Amino acid sequence: MTELYVSLCISNIGSHFPPTYNNNIPSKKVISLVSRTGRDLQRYNTTGYRQVVGCIPYRYKKHGGGGEIEVLLISAQKKGKGMLLPKGGWEIDESIEEAALRETIEEAGVTGQLEESLGMWQYKSKRDNMMVHDGYMFPMLVSEQFEIWPECGFRQRKWVCLSEAIELCRNGWMREALEVFINRKCQG
Repeated sequence: MTELYVSLCISNIGSHFPPTYNNNIPSKKVISLVSRTGRDLQRYNTTGYRQVVGCIPYRYKKHGGGGEIEVLLISAQKKGKGMLLPKGGWEIDESIEEAALRETIEEAGVTGQLEESLGMWQYKSKRDNMMVHDGYMFPMLVSEQFEIWPECGFRQRKWVCLSEAIELCRNGWMREALEVFINRKCQG
C-alpha cells in the first residue's frame, strides 16, 4: 500500500474570502469544528456488521524518527469510562483511509502520515451486546496537533509510552491492535 498523507478538513482560511478581504484575515490553518454525526451514511458489511475504522496516532519522543515511541490516547465520550484510540464509523462516501483520518482529526485533533493497515478485529458493541462491529486500525505518524478540534470540548488526549497505552486502553480489540503495532515497529 502506498503511504497516504492527508491533512483532511484543513484549509487556508484566507482562501475562503474574496481578495478584497484577504488583507484583513490572517492566513492560518484551521479544521472544521463539526464532527459527522448519525448513521445515515454508515457502512455495513454483507452480514450487517457496522464498519468502524481508527488510528493509532504515534510519534517519536526524539525528533527525526528515532527514540521511544509515544501513542496518543483519548478519553471516552462518557466521563470515567477510560482511555481509547480514536475510531468511528466508516461511511459510504469515503475510502477507509479517509475515514481513519477524519475520525482521528475529529476525536484526537491530530493528522499525519497514514501507514498500512494493522488488520481487522470483530468486537461486540458496548451499547448493544448483540451488535457486532468490524474494527479496522491504521498506524498514523503524527505531523500536526491542533489546539482546537471538533471534539475538544468533551475529550481529553494524552501522549503515553507503549506499555502505558496497553495498560490504559479499555477496549480489548484496541489492545490487540496495539500489540500488532508494537510487533511491527519494535521487532519488524
